[in-house]
Amino acid sequence: MHGIRKGTLYARRAATPRNTARTGTRLRRTTAAAAGAALLSLAAGLLTPGPAQAAPPTPPGASQARSLLAGLTVAAEGSMTGYDRDKFPHWSSQGDNCNTREVVLERDGSGVQTGGDCYPTSGSWYSAYDGATWYQASDLDVDHMVPLAEAWRSGADDWSTSHREDFANDLDIAQLIAVTDNVNQSKGDRDPAEWLPPRGAYHCTYARMWVWVKHSYGLSVDPAEEAALDDVLSGC
Repeated sequence: MHGIRKGTLYARRAATPRNTARTGTRLRRTTAAAAGAALLSLAAGLLTPGPAQAAPPTPPGASQARSLLAGLTVAAEGSMTGYDRDKFPHWSSQGDNCNTREVVLERDGSGVQTGGDCYPTSGSWYSAYDGATWYQASDLDVDHMVPLAEAWRSGADDWSTSHREDFANDLDIAQLIAVTDNVNQSKGDRDPAEWLPPRGAYHCTYARMWVWVKHSYGLSVDPAEEAALDDVLSGC
C-alpha cells in the first residue's frame, strides 16, 4: 500500500519543475533497490537446495543402454535349484535406525515424515509403474528392479552371500523403487519379455533401469529378454 501512495505522490510532484530532479533521484533509488532485491532473490534461489529426488538414481540414456545391452552375455536362464530369498539378505541397516526399505520410502516420496523407528508416518508417493498416488506407506512395495529370483537364474547363484546382500540393498543404481504393492506383486520374478509396467510411458525408463542393473552386476539375459529390451529401447 505504501508503494502505491508514493508512486501517486511522485506523479503529482512531477508537474512542479522544482521537484523534477528530486523525483528522478527517488525513482532511481527505488529502481536500484528493486534491482538489488531481485538479484538477492535470484542468488537465494541458486543457493537453495532443490527438492528431494523422489525417484531412484537416473539410469543411462536409451542409446547408452542399448550399448550396455549389446555387451551382456546372452544365455538360457539357469535353474531355481538351491534358490532361497534369504540367500539375499535384504532390508539391511543403513544407519540412523533405518533399513534399506525405509530409506527408499523416504527417498521416493514427497513431504515424507518419519517416526523414531524411521518408518514413514505421512507423505505421498507416486508409483511410476501405474501412475497412482498413495498417502500411506503400507500401500507400497519396494520393488527390486531385477528380482532376486531372476538374478539367481542369471548368475547370482555363484555369488557370495555378501555380494548378494549388496545387490539386494543397492541404493547407488536403479535397483530399488517404491511402487503400488499389488502392481509389484503382479510382476513377481518375471523379466521384461514376460512383464512390463502397466503404464506404457514408463517402459523406456524401466528398460534402461533393468539393463543398468544387469550390466552393473554382470548378469546374463536370455534371448527373449534381450529381444524385448532391444524392442523397448529402440522405441525410446
